[in-house]
Amino acid sequence: MDIKTIEWKKNKIKIIDQTRLPDRLEYIYLDNIKDLRKAIRILSVRGAPALGAAGGLGVYLGIKDFKGKKKEFNRRLRDVALYLASSRPTARNLSWGIDRACNAALKNMHLNIDGIKLIALRESLAVIKDDIKASRSIGRYGASLIKDKDSILTICNAGILATVDYGTALGVLYRAKEEGRRFRVYICETRPLLQGTRLTAWELKKKGIEATVICDNTAASLFKDNKINKVISGADRIALNGDTANKIGTYNLAILSRYHNIPFYIAAPLSTFDFSLTSGEGILIEERNPQEVRTLLFKIRVAPLGVKVFNPSFDITRHELISAIITDKGIIRPPYGRNIRKYYVNQRSG
Repeated sequence: MDIKTIEWKKNKIKIIDQTRLPDRLEYIYLDNIKDLRKAIRILSVRGAPALGAAGGLGVYLGIKDFKGKKKEFNRRLRDVALYLASSRPTARNLSWGIDRACNAALKNMHLNIDGIKLIALRESLAVIKDDIKASRSIGRYGASLIKDKDSILTICNAGILATVDYGTALGVLYRAKEEGRRFRVYICETRPLLQGTRLTAWELKKKGIEATVICDNTAASLFKDNKINKVISGADRIALNGDTANKIGTYNLAILSRYHNIPFYIAAPLSTFDFSLTSGEGILIEERNPQEVRTLLFKIRVAPLGVKVFNPSFDITRHELISAIITDKGIIRPPYGRNIRKYYVNQRSG
């Protein structure tokens, strides 16, 4: 399946509209940050690494038509960054992509404004290239953990649609299949917006990987019946101690994995790590539209009118429950507090 979730085409951001899947594979072209922010908010584009690319390109989109003085340009750059970052506050890669483009611009303020804009665009395109490389590195490292006849559980979507073109958690599975391993995958439907049912099942079917969708509340029965021997998920933000924010319900699976003595893996690029946070307690959890829960995909009402809804998009899985974190630089194992810092030091020195 040779597709790209996000790319720069004809001076616009081209994205797959993930709200249309699995029925239709449609693309949207975005030429202003208002439409981009809306696309991020309604999950037309989603997934931590893909949001990193969207953030970087969004910065350029917000400044490319600016005409004025450098002092005003700096203000515009700051406003664009804050506007885009507020769309999905939990996703680390979104702010990381924004920061990369902004910092590249700020380091080159000696150039004229057109030159600064070009630098921001080049950095944004570098984010895309880096994600393509990182996803394949994650796949290569993680595939060593996948064996013949494994039965693997995953949640949400951490594949092609969550990155530029390959995947993190699903990238591990794609690489294992390329290396000849045979395995099966169970997919949590991932309420309330069914990213597992709609997106991951669509990807795995296209890739020819045996997959079965389950209701989220079926997972415990699969563990009890010894039908799962590994769990792998993506991540939206990882603290220095290994605490991980991911789609709501991931914490449930981590607890089940620990109780049943099953390995629980996180797959994410180093760009998903928030080196400013010592633990997951500092991660801001996004609360989303109550209508996501009151309805089925905003089409069929399933709850009484006016009923209260609590709809956090993510939960925090404590590091003690994570067997290993698969990154683009290698597999990090406990103790995370020490070993993640080694990767942090190496990244800064590199």
